[in-house]
Amino acid sequence: MYRIGVDLGGTNIAVGVISEDLRIIGRGVVKTNIPRPAEEIFDDISRAVDLAIKDAGISKDDVISVGIGTPGTVNKNNGYIEFANNLDFKQVPAKEMLEARIKKPVYLDNDANCAALGEAVAGVGKGSKNFVAVTLGTGVGSGIIVDGKIINGSNFAGGEMGHMVICVDGEQCNCGRRGCWEQYASATALIRQTKDAMKHHHDSVMWQLVNDNIDAVNGRTAFDAMRKNDPAAKEVVDRYIYYVAVGIINIINALQPEFICLGGGIANEKETLLEPVRQHVNRERYSRYASKQTKIVSAELGNDAGIFGAALLDS
Repeated sequence: MYRIGVDLGGTNIAVGVISEDLRIIGRGVVKTNIPRPAEEIFDDISRAVDLAIKDAGISKDDVISVGIGTPGTVNKNNGYIEFANNLDFKQVPAKEMLEARIKKPVYLDNDANCAALGEAVAGVGKGSKNFVAVTLGTGVGSGIIVDGKIINGSNFAGGEMGHMVICVDGEQCNCGRRGCWEQYASATALIRQTKDAMKHHHDSVMWQLVNDNIDAVNGRTAFDAMRKNDPAAKEVVDRYIYYVAVGIINIINALQPEFICLGGGIANEKETLLEPVRQHVNRERYSRYASKQTKIVSAELGNDAGIFGAALLDS
């Protein structure tokens, strides 16, 4: 028997058929095409599920369930997507609407939670029970797994580590607070930090890398310039890595997971990012004398993490 995982993103609806040995054996992808009504998006989720089943060469009768990872807050008691900003969803009865279309049991959770579950069960944390996934992207996303279960909190909005404050009265965050980790450790924050350094260092290699167009700065600019021995870029990268490490240390002190995995665009730097993060963590974590320590690793599953995690929501 098979399970199906759906990653409902702002650009694509990506679907995978998951075998019992945790392989994707069929895929379906359609454009999300937002903004548009939930009814139309759910029609296309059903269509993408059918495409994946066809690609897998199986029958719908062989499918046990369909899990869906969605942006926003999911009330798992009633199956409503209570709020998803980039989909413009407010109190949408998603479980009921999707089961009417797909004719299978449907389970829903937040997309970051699904990615964390996917990495914990089928990815870099395979076999672990206590696991945290952090995504360094436009914002800082996170999902927490404790004793093999997603931590949702009393209102299903738990696990938002990107909005813990690491700098009191710091940068304004779009959540309404100041000094959130997201404002220092996201790719968006790194780009802002890079541009600020360039404005103060007009001889920096960073200017050459973007052909003197500051609007062309991206999350790789400072790292690439650092590799060319640019001192201003090294200062940006060192400070950024410390910001990442501060949040990681907070998570370790609070939860002591077996693994923390880093994903997202910036995490593609792999050991260039991870090794100095580990050095900061080793120096500052409360548990530095414990015999067992949290492993800090790169995510393995990429965009498939959410598909795996969604498929496993009912297991």
